[in-house]
Amino acid sequence: MQLPLTAPIRVSERLVVPGDELRWRFDTSGGPGGQHANKSSTRVELSWDLAHTTAVPDSLRRRLLAKLGTRAPAGVVTVIVGETRSQWRNRAMARRRLEELLREALRQDPVRIATRVAGGARRRRAESKRRRSVLKRLRRPPEEEE
Repeated sequence: MQLPLTAPIRVSERLVVPGDELRWRFDTSGGPGGQHANKSSTRVELSWDLAHTTAVPDSLRRRLLAKLGTRAPAGVVTVIVGETRSQWRNRAMARRRLEELLREALRQDPVRIATRVAGGARRRRAESKRRRSVLKRLRRPPEEEE
């Protein structure tokens, strides 16, 4: 059983994309398939206007837009699927991909804890540079004395 086009997408407990804010576009898919591919609108384009939605608080919206970057030009997140010859399957895949994309954008990166370079590592690096310097100096042609 296929979900209706207006069914909401539940990304997490904090984020549910309302079905009435989803924009669907259907087009003919490229590639093989003969007459079926030329006549049937199986390619699916699913868009959600994240910048103007009422379902997301401002702080979360800013974070999602920053995380999605070029995936959301002008604040609109778009997923395009045309892999199968069935519009129903492509629709299901588009919903799943939008959900995964938003779930990944919601995930917070762990806070990096700054650490110092160990003293031994600094000494080894300096010694390595000194040895390399000596080696290069020995490769130079001898200086002529006057």
